Amino acid sequence: MSARHIRRVGSVRPSHLMFTSGVGALVDLPNFSVLVQGLDEWRDIGVPTESLTLAEVPPHLLRAVRKLAGRSVKELRPAPWAPLTDQMRGEDPSLRIGVPVIPFPGWLRCTACNELAAIPSGAFQFENSRVRRPHDARFFHGNCGRKSGGRAPLAVAARFVLTCQSGHLDDFPYAVFVHTGASCPDAEHPRMRMEDRGGMLGANVQITCLACNSSRNIREALGERGKENLPLCRGRHPHLGNNFEKCDKETKLLVVGASNQWFAQTLSALAVPRPGENELQAKVEAHWGTLEGLPGLAMMPYMRTVVPALREFEKWTDGEIWDAIESQRGAVEQAGTEDAYADLLAPEWAVFTADRAPEPSDDFTIARLPNGVPAMLKDVLADVVQVERLREVRALVGFTRLDAPDPEDPDLVTRAPLSRGEPTWLPGSEVRGEGIFLRLPEDLVAGWQARVESSTELRLHLDAYGRFRENRYSDRLPHGFDPLEHWPGARYIALHTFSHLLIRTIALECGYNSASLSERIYTTTETGEARAGILIYTAVPDAEGTLGGLVSQAEAGTLERIVRQALHGAMHCSSDPLCAERLPHKPADFLHGAACHVCLFLSETTCERGNRFLDRRFVVPIDSSILALFQELP
Repeated sequence: MSARHIRRVGSVRPSHLMFTSGVGALVDLPNFSVLVQGLDEWRDIGVPTESLTLAEVPPHLLRAVRKLAGRSVKELRPAPWAPLTDQMRGEDPSLRIGVPVIPFPGWLRCTACNELAAIPSGAFQFENSRVRRPHDARFFHGNCGRKSGGRAPLAVAARFVLTCQSGHLDDFPYAVFVHTGASCPDAEHPRMRMEDRGGMLGANVQITCLACNSSRNIREALGERGKENLPLCRGRHPHLGNNFEKCDKETKLLVVGASNQWFAQTLSALAVPRPGENELQAKVEAHWGTLEGLPGLAMMPYMRTVVPALREFEKWTDGEIWDAIESQRGAVEQAGTEDAYADLLAPEWAVFTADRAPEPSDDFTIARLPNGVPAMLKDVLADVVQVERLREVRALVGFTRLDAPDPEDPDLVTRAPLSRGEPTWLPGSEVRGEGIFLRLPEDLVAGWQARVESSTELRLHLDAYGRFRENRYSDRLPHGFDPLEHWPGARYIALHTFSHLLIRTIALECGYNSASLSERIYTTTETGEARAGILIYTAVPDAEGTLGGLVSQAEAGTLERIVRQALHGAMHCSSDPLCAERLPHKPADFLHGAACHVCLFLSETTCERGNRFLDRRFVVPIDSSILALFQELP
């Protein structure tokens, strides 16, 4: 797009760029589709200084980000944005601030005459003259003979693209496809036509060369026939400026707007202090990305004048700050030998289960009930923590196509890059909210786990997990893999099911709908640390989320009612007996048992595992008390 068109063509929420359509994704605008460009093209000119970086990234999150995206990453940045100035004369400079995009696919079709041509061919023109109406931006066919009311007809994206399992994306080769791999015998750049003939048996789109009358249906590019009729991947990354890399994998046809054209790979963590950590240590840890490179104590007076982060350390001496930096350096070196990705929940678990709550702050404030766990719930819960304030930081580390990334095995699916080289920053966002942390008695959970470990029902879940992994990945990996690796275990299924039951019940009373709530499940780790906890919290990026409606649900009387209602309600489902009897028998590979949209499923924004690993029989005695975590309901 030429320089005169560098202005807004649409808008999305910041959370949309993190989870739905970020770098490398296609975004459908009212009149055409665009591709979000890589980080190399993002500009921060004119963006308010305080919006350039995301302040105080949790150190354990930054370590995990570096483990996946490279040690060059120093910070997280929010999407560039500036408010409109409402000036009446001239162009508002804020209209040139935003996330850069390019039109993609590079082929368009006239909605009146069905002419098909590439954007560089000059067959179509672009207009974006109304600076405060970006949704009116459009491509049009000026030379079309079917103008209506003197207005040129709209040209829309030719909706087919090619992709591969390595995350490459390319335009569909219409000319080569029509001529069966050859070129047109009558014209070097022939005019083409795309006609959608409709029908009820899938795609029925005819592509015709107007020069030689060669014609072919897009159906020949689908399924098994597509393997024979489509070229191998060229290794194209159009979001990185048409960057090409070596790739010879099979390509697959995608329709613009397909749900599997882009999957975000994100990491998130709560900004929590270490147990017993003082204010100075917390600030050094929060600003570690900036402070880790300081040369020495002798340079501290000078560094205070040039490092903006040190303005927050005015009440401490140079020696105190340097001692805290050295202490943090030792902690980071020790943590460097650990699996940072798998340990993101460890700092949170340590804080929630510590005997003493940390000092209250704007980022994290918790409190326990004055009289402890309500008497009626002594056999159900071991601890209840009201999280009055929390801050969750999220980072986008990459994306995949065709297959969603496995949250427990991030390198299993090939991750596409966000920039041409090693990035120094990544897109990030933060949400502030409130929550409730519930810890279950370890003896209760351990005893139940011993009862069900050899049960037929759990074995069926384990077998289904193996089939799920094999069906999803086995034919797409260059070497074999263990299909049962990263099995979350029976404990996770019970905790996850209990969390869903509580969320569905809480949403009816707390003032937030269930889609505004999120969960974090703290279960026993692969290293053997015993955990049994649930955090239910608000996670709405465009709201403060600290109205107290969720925290108030942890008050003794209210919590007793919610837990009793959730557990007793789980005994029945309007889809029973079909739901209650469901188990994943071979060859099925779904990852839930007695669970469905009526009784347990939640929105994708709420559930951390996509409504997998759920089964009511492992929480309440719907068929056998031996399998139930709570054999007797409160």
